[in-house]
Amino acid sequence: MTLPESPTRPAPLVRLLLSGLLAAVLLTLITGLAYPLLTTAVAGILFPSQAGGSLITRNGQVIGSAVLGQNFTSPKYLHGRPSMTAKTDGSGPEPYNAENSGASNWGPTNARLIEAVRARVAAVRRENGLGAGTPVPVDLVTASGSGLDPDVTLAGALLQVDRIARARGLSAAQVEGVIRAHITPRQLGILGEPRVNVLAVNLALDSMP
Repeated sequence: MTLPESPTRPAPLVRLLLSGLLAAVLLTLITGLAYPLLTTAVAGILFPSQAGGSLITRNGQVIGSAVLGQNFTSPKYLHGRPSMTAKTDGSGPEPYNAENSGASNWGPTNARLIEAVRARVAAVRRENGLGAGTPVPVDLVTASGSGLDPDVTLAGALLQVDRIARARGLSAAQVEGVIRAHITPRQLGILGEPRVNVLAVNLALDSMP
């Protein structure tokens, strides 16, 4: 006995496929279009500076961002953390390259990391006229995961006071005063360390008579 063919047998499968396709389209529109547009609009209204990149201007010109570090090497400036970012084409190192954020990915037992940290400790001591046994804050000799950190710890900043003062012909008290005027405290009073924004401090130093 042959069972008659059911002309409606494919219908459930078609409905299932259509339901899945409709769900995919709706989720794409919601998460890929509506949600980003909504959050961008809300951020632009409530936090216009942050939504615009936390840009810092001087004399009407954009000179940086409060959330992106810059590579300061002159002795008259506060120096930030080491940066392991590379050129966009990968041809070599380029510290604080915002187009190619990243780290070295060296683990704590990696010989290259140990050698790099030792070299950085020696360089920090040499640049700042410190003795061989002077402790150096860890953030001054280790790169961050992004390579773009805009801040250094207060301890790391104060270590550089004498060098900056000598280079600028200022007193150590004047330089320290500028640094302390830009302290950001621990988050919630317990998380992280007190820190200062490197670019903000350097701009304040440049504005001193």
